Amino acid sequence: MSLSVNSTRREQKPPVAYSMLELAIVSQGTTLQQTLHHALTLAQAAEEHGYKRFWLAEHHNSANVGSSATSLLIGYVAENTATIRVGSGGIMLPNHSPLIVAEQFGTLAQLYPGRIDLGLGRAAGTDTQTAQAIRSDFMQAAQSFPREVGKIQTYFSPANRQAAVRAPVAEGTDVPLYILGSSTDSAHLAAKLGLPYAFASHFASNHLLNALRIYRAEFTPSEALPQPYVIVALNAFVADTDAEAQQLFTSLIRMFVGMLTGDTKAPVQPPTPMTDELQEMWQHPSVQQMLKYSFVGSKQTVKHQLQAFLAETGADELITASTMYALDDRIKSARLFAEIMRELNQES
Repeated sequence: MSLSVNSTRREQKPPVAYSMLELAIVSQGTTLQQTLHHALTLAQAAEEHGYKRFWLAEHHNSANVGSSATSLLIGYVAENTATIRVGSGGIMLPNHSPLIVAEQFGTLAQLYPGRIDLGLGRAAGTDTQTAQAIRSDFMQAAQSFPREVGKIQTYFSPANRQAAVRAPVAEGTDVPLYILGSSTDSAHLAAKLGLPYAFASHFASNHLLNALRIYRAEFTPSEALPQPYVIVALNAFVADTDAEAQQLFTSLIRMFVGMLTGDTKAPVQPPTPMTDELQEMWQHPSVQQMLKYSFVGSKQTVKHQLQAFLAETGADELITASTMYALDDRIKSARLFAEIMRELNQES
């Protein structure tokens, strides 16, 4: 009997972790400075409610996005929190020298040991003209992404101490690397390198399931990771009622419609009641392609949606984005989402 019990315990899947992704998007009537401080307030709330990590994105040349100097924001959040992991979701590596990235994140790891993550992506996080302004050889660097990731791994390795080019502050520090992506290319790379994989399905839904299949099928165990580990991003809007959550979601619908129509300069607009017109916008194929994995509703509604999503993806961790107009609504949604995840993990 004891063998049977032990076997059952070994086969039990670990609890699904839950984390938060922050873009520091400015709401109408809010300044960039206030938005950056709101990011910290949100991180502190996430820590309070058991979120595993708080990741900050990298974007450039947008008047309404504050997460451009990502490593600086990570330091700000880490300094003013105590236990939650803080990292990049992600550093857009073609914009940067691998040596400088290693030095920055090695420094963060020295200051906040055991709490810093380094998520790496190959996109620009901006328009083509700005990408060229950031780094004139951007396209070449993007094509060399696997090699650039390898350089970062080298700079973090204690074995690099005898090399001519070093990042001493990074050598031997505990900074896990994550490969971020929104297509199958990133899945192949993450599997080959034996690194955890985070998929940006909060805005890119088409390739999610195929990418996860590729990653798991091709995964090669590494010193960093013995078995596949998948983080899946989604949009989470949780409120007391379905109608209230849908109203909060109207701000994101308008933002994505603006992206599709070329109106990208407007800050996040206040929510409005969900009209038939907004419902049609939400169901438009182009918007659905980006917002398919949006979980909107009361606790019970979102819990039911998440059960199906976890069964479909087998995700080890969920990371939530929630572009809402008001900070208080985001904090409440984060609390309710955490309650859902605790209930799901207890029931499983």
